[in-house]
Amino acid sequence: MTKTCGDTKPALHPLDPLTLEELCRAGDILRRDKRLGETARFPYLMLNEPAKAEVLAHRPGQTFRREAYALVLDRASEETHEAIVDLGTNTILSWTRLDIEARGQAPIMIEEFDSCVDIVRADPDWRAAVARRGLSDADIDRIQIDPWSFGHFGDEEKFRGKRLMRGVAFHRGKMTDNGYAHPIEGLVAIIDLNAGKVVELLDDGADVPVPQVLHNYDTPSLGAPREGLKPLHIVQPEGVSFEIEGWNVRWQNWNFRVGFTPREGLVLHQLGYEDKGRLRPILYRASVTDMGVPYSDNALNHFWKCAFDGGEYGLGRLANQLELGCDCLGAIRYFDFPTVDDCGQPFTLKNAVCMHEEDYGTLWKHYEFRTGVYELRRSRRLVISFFCTVANYDYGFYWYLYQDGTIQLEAKLTGIIQTAAVTPGKAPAGGLVTPEIYGPTHQHFFSARLDMMVDGLRNSVVETEFSPKPQGEDNVWGNVFNVSSRTLATESEAAREADGARGRYWKIINPNVTNSVGGHPGYKLVAEHNPVILAQPESPMGRRAGFAQKHLWVTPYDPQERYGSGEFPNQNPGDGLPVWTQKDRAIEDEDIVVWHTFGHTHVCKPEDFPVMPVMYVGFKLMPNGFFDGNPAMDLPGARDARSVIADDGRTAGGCCMADGK
Repeated sequence: MTKTCGDTKPALHPLDPLTLEELCRAGDILRRDKRLGETARFPYLMLNEPAKAEVLAHRPGQTFRREAYALVLDRASEETHEAIVDLGTNTILSWTRLDIEARGQAPIMIEEFDSCVDIVRADPDWRAAVARRGLSDADIDRIQIDPWSFGHFGDEEKFRGKRLMRGVAFHRGKMTDNGYAHPIEGLVAIIDLNAGKVVELLDDGADVPVPQVLHNYDTPSLGAPREGLKPLHIVQPEGVSFEIEGWNVRWQNWNFRVGFTPREGLVLHQLGYEDKGRLRPILYRASVTDMGVPYSDNALNHFWKCAFDGGEYGLGRLANQLELGCDCLGAIRYFDFPTVDDCGQPFTLKNAVCMHEEDYGTLWKHYEFRTGVYELRRSRRLVISFFCTVANYDYGFYWYLYQDGTIQLEAKLTGIIQTAAVTPGKAPAGGLVTPEIYGPTHQHFFSARLDMMVDGLRNSVVETEFSPKPQGEDNVWGNVFNVSSRTLATESEAAREADGARGRYWKIINPNVTNSVGGHPGYKLVAEHNPVILAQPESPMGRRAGFAQKHLWVTPYDPQERYGSGEFPNQNPGDGLPVWTQKDRAIEDEDIVVWHTFGHTHVCKPEDFPVMPVMYVGFKLMPNGFFDGNPAMDLPGARDARSVIADDGRTAGGCCMADGK
């Protein structure tokens, strides 16, 4: 990571991320005009995205506004301000104090992860509690502290206005040990971050032994790897098929812009498909705005857990520097992003986003045995991805673009589960992963914000579902079933859950355009049928992760409604989609945003430990009446000349060449 405020190439488009020079200048303007001292911190400093109308009206070569959005926390005064800085005039356009009791706290910063550990380890009462569990001073220095967001339970008058975290502990015999194999139960420290002290220690005195068996996963601990795995090379000897200009990407009729924010990480802007010489818009902006991870366990160490990995920590702030040959295979293009550290000093986040092409099997195929015509086209997809690590869990976010016009988002869940020690004689509130350890049952929810723009700004959402048709005069053989559709007119109508039994799906259409068969061009949201949040709606988790109460929300576009969980979920009692949609605004034939909640209900199992294999969750947007026919019919036939027959005595036949040769 290279820290610099030197000259950089100027932005070429209104949505280009702020350059290092712009970030440096924005920070300097705020320090100068607001007399910020050494205790000032910058949880956010990023592009203040221009109004949608300005962006859509922009043409290459035209001038455009450049503004920075900053969230500034002063650790001495404990005040937080939101600011907009005009980088054209080098002036502050707005400076607004954040009402932390009404709106929530700023997200937790990287330096606070470290300070939380130091504060807990230094607390004499915590050290005494650890000693009562049979651990020595030498053990204490190796204890792992996991910093957790505090949450909101509604009755913490004594904590009013304080910036809080919780700390739970894990023992390590040596520093490289996997601490999650040795959870210390019944001990939670509550930390005042600005005061730098433990303000309350929760110790239920549970006589739960600390698990002792090692479950390390570093290469030296794993021993000799399995044998017989031959190299698998992914090569493109003639280079890649995509073109990049600045932050703009073109590939196989697709056109889009790459963005990145501290909270969301990867953002796709102005995604469209070139069809018959015309670039047709589909999405104005797409991102994952937050995650909620509520736990289902009444134990002292776990009942309060409901992390918001986007809004409380920042998916972009915790992005990995991706490794060639490990995270990303093949002919890779990396995107480096200018950003700032907690003190507002700019640096380059290297290799944050990876882009490449990959084979995806058969796209379309038919063998006409009557005539001998055999045609097959292989599918290729463009992958745009990033990975982030939020303490124990690692999350990958993969956007896929396909040659048939399909868009897919896949979240990959891996890393290490939160663990708990088994209490002798008591059934665990989760799944056993070893005889000594269980993983508390929990859920993962992702809130995807899809600012739709199917063939134009004004769209509608149509819900379709299926049901059996009673046998009778108009269903003599009992084989006919009903297909019913309705257009969702208001926000309350559009707060919906997926229903696999009825095959329910939603299609985003442009009602002002007619397609080749007399309908309206659209894109179908293909949802997975996983449960919504199972915590009670009025529970602290149910209110704070209210976006997870429905799989679908639809709102009219409002630039102030950016994140499904609300602007500041840290220590907020509940905000976002359930609050906004109470206005019950019209959404038919409007500039709309589709919000999709998807996720995974995780009952832990032995195979999840010590590091869980990837769990895949996500959704697709598939063209439905958008094209006149299969848009991939013009793909050339090709054969991979490097493919060979394995030495097993079999022969191969057939081909995928258009001319049959």
